[in-house]
Amino acid sequence: MNLQDLYQELIIDHGTHPRNCRTLCNPNCSAKGYNPLCGDSIQLYLSVEQEKIIEASFQGSGCAISTASASLMTEALIGKTLNDAQKLFHQFQILLTTEDSTPLDLGKLSALSGVRAFPMRVKCATLPWHTLNAALKNETKTVVTETIEKTMIETSNE
Repeated sequence: MNLQDLYQELIIDHGTHPRNCRTLCNPNCSAKGYNPLCGDSIQLYLSVEQEKIIEASFQGSGCAISTASASLMTEALIGKTLNDAQKLFHQFQILLTTEDSTPLDLGKLSALSGVRAFPMRVKCATLPWHTLNAALKNETKTVVTETIEKTMIETSNE
């Protein structure tokens, strides 16, 4: 089995059997996200104690890429500091949005790197991550992928 097959298998597994797909009883950080083009929606829950993520979970509906990304993300977040979670968010964005020749070692999250070749699917994979970013900032407004894209375009034109 080659690496690409292994990555595809990992994405299928997390897409059909997502980890941490539940509501947390007492989250102290949460946010909602929506991708109107694909119909993905997510509610992310975090339990944070002393600047460290103790639990992370999500609920929602979406395509296999969105669900796998949320599942892999919540697994990666547990035990991370808030600062480390923010760094992971930025590293994941780089992984999916640039053709950087320097490979990032993101463990299982690297399985989603192939999504970069399908621009419409990048929004599916990054929706949980933008929702995480909103949760870390205690934003109450629902994250919408079309708003994110517009902001990214405006910023790059400055």
